[in-house]
Amino acid sequence: MSESVKVVLQARMSSTRLPGKVLRKINNQPMIYWQIHRILQSKKIKELVVAISDDSSDDVLADYLNSINQKIVRGSLHNVLDRFIKAEEIYKSQVTIRLTADCPLVMPELIDQFIGVFLNSKADYLSNTIEPTYPDGLDIEIFRPRALEQLSSFQISDLEKEHVTLGIINRKEKFKLMGFQNDLNLSHFRWTVDDKRDFEFVSMIYQNFKNQELTFNLSDLLDFFRRFPGLNQIVYR
Repeated sequence: MSESVKVVLQARMSSTRLPGKVLRKINNQPMIYWQIHRILQSKKIKELVVAISDDSSDDVLADYLNSINQKIVRGSLHNVLDRFIKAEEIYKSQVTIRLTADCPLVMPELIDQFIGVFLNSKADYLSNTIEPTYPDGLDIEIFRPRALEQLSSFQISDLEKEHVTLGIINRKEKFKLMGFQNDLNLSHFRWTVDDKRDFEFVSMIYQNFKNQELTFNLSDLLDFFRRFPGLNQIVYR
């Protein structure tokens, strides 16, 4: 029998650089609406859970997610690891994918590709962020829930609690890590949403793919930027 896979999408309203970004409208829908429905195009996931905080700042987000019948868990604002552990307790699966709500250009075909690689490995954790070759904003992390359970038994830092999988990455002697690289290095592109400029950039992409919001893929997007190279955002390091 195939292993069950869930996605846990972490989200919050209290972003410092662009507060409330996940509910800002793109093509007449909140940004998180498009991300949720693109994730659900994956053929290999069992369910999607959005992990938000129990802080009052996220009540409006909880109301919206409930209005579209989206499963949620609520936990600590800063201890995001706590939210993921709660998600594991309530929505059990054999494999978990961590995504973040500032990446609305998520590619479901990549999710399915990564799941296939992970299930055929003996890794505890697989990610395309260990040696970045994908655009900033197409980050995918896959792990087995037992890794989080084991992690919670260690003395972990506040930073590791905030960044969920950092404690796994920092303990290579305890966990089997696996990186995933693209054939073409695209890590110099910035497709995530941290500030107003990023939001306008992603909105422009969605406007270009109006009525195809759930079906455009990485190949379509790269072809768009080949035709209009000046529109792409570069990561400034």
